[in-house]
Amino acid sequence: MSLLQVVDVHKRYGKTEVLRGISFEVSQGEIVVIMGPSGAGKSTLLRTINYLVKPDKGEIFFKGQRITDDQSILRQIRSQIGFVFQHFNLFSHMTALENVMLGLTKVKKFSKDKAYQVARECLEVVGLTGKAQSYPSQLSGGQKQRVAIARALAMKPDLILFDEPTSALDPTLVGEVHQVMKKLANQGHTMVVVTHEVNFAKSVASRILYMENGIIVEDSDPISFFTQPMSQNAKNFIATVYS
Repeated sequence: MSLLQVVDVHKRYGKTEVLRGISFEVSQGEIVVIMGPSGAGKSTLLRTINYLVKPDKGEIFFKGQRITDDQSILRQIRSQIGFVFQHFNLFSHMTALENVMLGLTKVKKFSKDKAYQVARECLEVVGLTGKAQSYPSQLSGGQKQRVAIARALAMKPDLILFDEPTSALDPTLVGEVHQVMKKLANQGHTMVVVTHEVNFAKSVASRILYMENGIIVEDSDPISFFTQPMSQNAKNFIATVYS
């Protein structure tokens, strides 16, 4: 059984149909990278997976369970799906350690001592034990994103979603976030990543989903996608992101 199944998902905002019948599956341990031009529906698709955006039509299954807007089901499923946002979404009045601890105490109901221990371990994974007591305003963009990754990891998710995790960063800081993500991939974490970063996609992805105008145009392995894309639009896209 696939870990994640997305079946004929549609989403419309007013007259604009953002998702027009998206279907794909993700198996345990896969790194699926979603690429495509701006406005293709990539981020909206990612947000439908855990119902941050509710689809108008279609079904999503996680570990065989259909996701609905029933709050008890959503809480259970969201506790198993990590989400790393483009703009970090850290609480500015909390230290890095406190940001990572929050979900553990509020959602998992861990004691403060246990949450502290887990949060320290996760900050170590992302190379930030020395910044545990720093506030977001004292961190670089790359460090903030690594705290956000540690926060997602702390929940021990079965799936981690990344929405353009390096697009808000200075180019000099992108590498440190990618190194952490590659480390997670090597550890066997299942990930779905929306990104324009070609080198990251080539080195880490199990599969590339290429989207345009709300549909998946190509679903292939990275070598095939980057060397022999099937559509002219994909060829044009690759030429653009390489330039």
